Amino acid sequence: MDIMTALQLVLRKSRAHSGLARGLHEAAKVIEKHAAQLCVLAEDCDQADYVKLVKALCADHNVSLITVPNAKTLGEWAGVSDLVLSFLILIVLFC
Repeated sequence: MDIMTALQLVLRKSRAHSGLARGLHEAAKVIEKHAAQLCVLAEDCDQADYVKLVKALCADHNVSLITVPNAKTLGEWAGVSDLVLSFLILIVLFC
């Protein structure tokens, strides 16, 4: 099993147990509360400030950060594919 397949499985299980925080605001809150286990960020995020903030928060709070090629794929894995996405940040609370 490759990393992307494993990540998809983790996100699916986390979503089933209400263990995902979606978006910048939710992600920042969860990271600052030290409740995040993993942060997933789309590489094609066109908001440089968001990327910089998320990377800094993850580094400051020792949260692992993984990137996926595009927001559309990440949105499908997270169950938000019906939204128009320019970026997507997910936090895995538990799985």
